[in-house]
Amino acid sequence: MSAESIEITPVRQPLRGRIRPPGSKSITNRAFVCAALAHGTSTLSGILDSEDTRVMVEGLQKMGIRVDADFEHATATVHGSAGQLTGNPGETIDIYLANSGTSMRFLTAAACLTRHGTYRLHGTKRMHERPIEDLIDALRQLGANVATEKNNGCPPVIVRPAQNGLGGGQVTMRGDVSSQFLSALMMVAPYATSDVDIRIEGPLVSVPYVTMTSAVMQAFGVTIESNHSGGSSAATTQPWRFQLPAGRHYQGKRYEVEPDASAASYFWAAAAITGGDVLVEGLTQKSLQGDVQFVRVMQQMGCTVEATDDGIRVRRDTARPLTGTTTDMNAISDTAQTLAAVALFAEGPTTIRGIAHVRHKETDRIAALATELRKFGATVHEHDDGLTIIPPPPEQGLHGAEIATYDDHRMAMSMALVGLKVPGVRILDPGCTAKTYPRYFDDLRRLCRQGT
Repeated sequence: MSAESIEITPVRQPLRGRIRPPGSKSITNRAFVCAALAHGTSTLSGILDSEDTRVMVEGLQKMGIRVDADFEHATATVHGSAGQLTGNPGETIDIYLANSGTSMRFLTAAACLTRHGTYRLHGTKRMHERPIEDLIDALRQLGANVATEKNNGCPPVIVRPAQNGLGGGQVTMRGDVSSQFLSALMMVAPYATSDVDIRIEGPLVSVPYVTMTSAVMQAFGVTIESNHSGGSSAATTQPWRFQLPAGRHYQGKRYEVEPDASAASYFWAAAAITGGDVLVEGLTQKSLQGDVQFVRVMQQMGCTVEATDDGIRVRRDTARPLTGTTTDMNAISDTAQTLAAVALFAEGPTTIRGIAHVRHKETDRIAALATELRKFGATVHEHDDGLTIIPPPPEQGLHGAEIATYDDHRMAMSMALVGLKVPGVRILDPGCTAKTYPRYFDDLRRLCRQGT
């Protein structure tokens, strides 16, 4: 594979096999933060080796946390700080976080616990275009001394010691741009000086990720109370509220990270596209990750889904065509690009709604998808909160194309799936998958070789 591009080789028969994706990025980075703030030492297993997790570790280390990470063996030992970050007075510590949204948001919040020294958190050009003002405003409500360097609501972020540490009280914040803002605030709330009461104005996007944050916190010994039972979004008439009484702190522990469900979506989609049968190991319907619900969308489109003792299996009889669907992907927006790839092979249009917030991700994912899907011959209507994908008529068919990836790992991984059935699909900058899944193309090739 060259650094510039990779051409996907179509498979000659339906994909059949099993695969275990690497550990969840989302859980890995949440576990690192909780372990870093804990009392005592934690041992993490199953961690993901990726750019996002490596910059998280490097950021924590610059904050004075001792993290011994063995990425080759997917383990790490984290020596907790008991919520006390101690930089050097008068020193500014520079922390580069590439384009890792979780690292930027989570470490901005964690840095507000510093007693001495100043932190400057920054990243790539795209990171400096991604919003963070809602989080900064919330942290200021707790007394944090934090601001964006250019006063434009985007990184770089400057964090200085607050006179009285991170205080408690009521915090009001928006939830319609990124759930990572809320997750970041939740994870540092145990170390506020008094009770914290977080109230969300308007809708909350990506609810399963907030539920995940709560579950990881609970695993490390801290329970946060919510007025929505189990993190459910059903009680839509009642504004979201999260409460954390003072004095509850994380405790070091052994913690195992489950496989990444967002990554699993590519292999379930491969079964759907090729009329195959793929088992993703290590995930269940009770996973902490909402993205396992992607299989329900595959079921709506004509696939069979089976939960086994080993994992979750998706298969499609080639005699049964895929059918287009209309679905709200707000809760599982990281799999929207995967669904877009499957939609090209369905009979009839597919409409994806509820993902307006993905315009603020690694790229404007709605606009990028519309542009690249049209290259295959599809008709695409872009909406404010999603898009409608209409495959070309059978007599016209899909055709190969050179696909731009916008330095977005999910664009590369999802659009590569089209090449499993369509000759001539070339993915530019395949190395961008290193952000969350460095060995993605190797694993996809390995799955393609199974059963041949």
